[in-house]
Amino acid sequence: MRVVAKIISFLFHPLLLTTYLVTLIGYYFPTMLMVAPQNMRPILAFIFCFTFILPAVNILIFKIFGTISNYTMDSRKERLVPFVAISVIYIVMTFLFYYRLPFSSNFSNLMLLVTMLVVAGTVITFFYKVSIHSLAMWGGVGILVPLNKAMEQSYLLWPTAGIIVAAGLVMSARLYLDAHTPRQVMIGGLVGFGIGFLGMIFLF
Repeated sequence: MRVVAKIISFLFHPLLLTTYLVTLIGYYFPTMLMVAPQNMRPILAFIFCFTFILPAVNILIFKIFGTISNYTMDSRKERLVPFVAISVIYIVMTFLFYYRLPFSSNFSNLMLLVTMLVVAGTVITFFYKVSIHSLAMWGGVGILVPLNKAMEQSYLLWPTAGIIVAAGLVMSARLYLDAHTPRQVMIGGLVGFGIGFLGMIFLF
């Protein structure tokens, strides 16, 4: 079971959220992103590099130089420097999409919302160790729920239900691995869902 919990935690790593989210919305609700189909692959490649590869390399460098003792960053204080660096990367990405790669306003707003989730997780970590896995997963749920209302067809219904189930599995996995307390997991989920849901209401 411990191996399964680790696999779940890896497959739904917070840094993969943006790639998963854009892929899902691009497939089920492409008109929302307002991006031409031929542009989706290069955009996804750019997003994957900027939101996963670059932060992952960043964490690797921090590990090599001893800023963090392990990749799971169990200590709240160890998370601060890497989280700030990752927030900067996401802010730069959002800036690029707004002012240098303006594919569409909806797409740029979605990137802004994802960055808000990242920055919120970083700010909270200065005061409290929260589950970023839970925050990311429920942030995705919060983003998808209003989109179901916006669609005339129910294409996103089952994917949203699947993400909710996945969020539950991730929360259970983090608890099983003793990576977080129930309180840390619940706070992460509530903050993530709140930002995702309210962000969609105000930005779209």
